[in-house]
Amino acid sequence: MQTKTKKPATLRQVAELADVSMATASLVVNRKGEISFETRNRVLQAMETLRYVPKRDRQRGDVAVQETLNTVRFLKIARHGQTVNRDHNVFISDYIDGMSFEATRRDYFLQVVSYENSSINDVLEGLAGAELSGFIALGTELTDEDIESILSHNLPCVIIDTHKPFMNGNFVNMDNDQLVYRALEYFKSQKLEKIGMVSSHSSVANFQLRHDAFLRSMNRLDLEVDPTQILSVASTLEGAFKEAAKQLDEIDELADAYLCANDIIAFGFIRALRQRGLSVPKDVSVIGIDNLPTAAMFEPPLTSVDVPKQKIGAMALRILDDLITNGKAEPAIKLLLSGELIVRDSVQTKA
Repeated sequence: MQTKTKKPATLRQVAELADVSMATASLVVNRKGEISFETRNRVLQAMETLRYVPKRDRQRGDVAVQETLNTVRFLKIARHGQTVNRDHNVFISDYIDGMSFEATRRDYFLQVVSYENSSINDVLEGLAGAELSGFIALGTELTDEDIESILSHNLPCVIIDTHKPFMNGNFVNMDNDQLVYRALEYFKSQKLEKIGMVSSHSSVANFQLRHDAFLRSMNRLDLEVDPTQILSVASTLEGAFKEAAKQLDEIDELADAYLCANDIIAFGFIRALRQRGLSVPKDVSVIGIDNLPTAAMFEPPLTSVDVPKQKIGAMALRILDDLITNGKAEPAIKLLLSGELIVRDSVQTKA
């Protein structure tokens, strides 16, 4: 008696289960378009439930293909939401695109699971019993204790968007020293040597790393650091504006230029400068970090240091694959990626 072979799931079935259009499902499958995290995750979960295999990945012949991809998970963790929020959705989406590309190349199925205002115990409980080969965690808002708890899990893991040099774990992050140095070097090349910084007191490791890099880079470039020109503000748009406005009122003479810890802070800082009657870049020059898409549309278009977001996601998946494949303890890998200064109109150029 001949056994009837089950037909593979179709894209239409995936779209129906995820409650999206065929076009949206196709964009997710082909890693294209600006798709929200929630919608992308629904489609990915539907693909896993139906064991859907894109046509490009099917073997030729009449025999239906069985899904053989191992599953890895990306944990998008927002502990306080001051940075991991909708203002940075595109930023994190680029991380996911990089992971997704590498996951497809290496025969993994990538899940995306979001946690908002959840304890690390909740995150770890979500891993318990899951059939995963490994996971990647977004470390942006994680405390040292959070990270140590994650690293104690027995699954292979990589943490991105933070850097802990003294922890025995695998990290992929941007090279904050290089990003900051590149911005300050550009200020100096434009004869802007009285330079301040707008940092943040939000609990984000990269902000502290950029503050420390600012001090080191200023020394390297033989530029004098004026502590009164270092501001510390909230990392939300509205919080940065309000706190910057208050701190600017306490400064008699502003610096020629300011490096902001990220683009969102730069947007709020520029708004505070305008409230004081100052123009950017005529009166004060500003550079941000992250190169969010809104930076190009801001007025004036913001000069910013681009972070290689997709590359960070891709490298994290590559390292995770090595950990899974080797199947034994390996020396920890800590990888820092350089960025590129994108020059626009927020810096006064020399005559």
